Amino acid sequence: MNKTNTIKYKLEQREIDTLSEYATKSRFSKGRKRPEKESELRTDFQRDRDRILHSKSFRRLKHKTQVFLAPFDDHFRTRLTHTLEVSQIARTIARALDLNEDLVEAISLGHDLGHTPFGHCGEGVLNELVKGGFHHNIQSVRVVEVIEDMNLCQETIDGILTHTWGFKPKTPEAQIVQYADKIAYINHDIEDSIRAGIISESDLPDECKDYFTSIPSVRLSKMISAVIDNSIGKPTVAMEEECWDMTTKLRKWMFDNIYIDSPAKTEEGKARHIIKTLFEYYTETLKQHCNDEDKIQRLVTDYISGMTDQYAIEKYKEKFIPKPLISGTSDETFLKILYELDK
Repeated sequence: MNKTNTIKYKLEQREIDTLSEYATKSRFSKGRKRPEKESELRTDFQRDRDRILHSKSFRRLKHKTQVFLAPFDDHFRTRLTHTLEVSQIARTIARALDLNEDLVEAISLGHDLGHTPFGHCGEGVLNELVKGGFHHNIQSVRVVEVIEDMNLCQETIDGILTHTWGFKPKTPEAQIVQYADKIAYINHDIEDSIRAGIISESDLPDECKDYFTSIPSVRLSKMISAVIDNSIGKPTVAMEEECWDMTTKLRKWMFDNIYIDSPAKTEEGKARHIIKTLFEYYTETLKQHCNDEDKIQRLVTDYISGMTDQYAIEKYKEKFIPKPLISGTSDETFLKILYELDK
């Protein structure tokens, strides 16, 4: 088939014809580390999205903590539902700004693949234990580049790396995900904390309530609109200054009242102990087979950071909780009674 007759070519041409001059067009991607046979149906960014969606690390997100550790209530967010909400917000912004929705979705779905069990508590423990520290955005890149070797486009990898504040994205699509991540977790963590009875809507800072109102959907929409309205026709994506100031104040209040020293954190001491004990156990186990300390630390870090909450708990039980000795049961008593009845 002639390359110009493929569905992929038509999709790429549609991007060129309809998207903003600042959008990242898939036809002009900087490419992958390894050349591949091109798809006739999907653009390169669509393929990235699908590879992430079908990965094992993506499926494990459903059993990783967002804020509340290993929740039994199905209505609390997990790392997976957080990821889907980030994707939805990011796509809304990208569509409004005529930027590349497929690239935004790929970055959003992949941004937390390297996150630890037990949320930021788990990340904090590994950051203390690992030489050079541990950061989930860097681990997410390792997941897609090494552990699952997805061979993604450079633009997708850059967006995954830079979704954390303090990093500078190279594309406007990655800038969108930076904001979408924060908009998502601020809003859904407030909702989950109210559901858990830790706070009520009335506890939020008065100036933030006055600015956003006390209606969750209005607050969410106002943050999204503040990014869109401030970025239309511009080469960079940024939230309107006053809204960003209020969002930052709300985020700080969340850290002071929910993320640090709140009832949501009461079980974190146990979670920290599990991660630390498993890290030490697997490190000592590998030392019996390998003398390369850096390699051992790398393997243990990859293994533990990839665990779900429940898998880490089960591994801890398996290694450190004594099991009863299971002996074979006998039917002797039952047969004796049966014999007596048959007399």
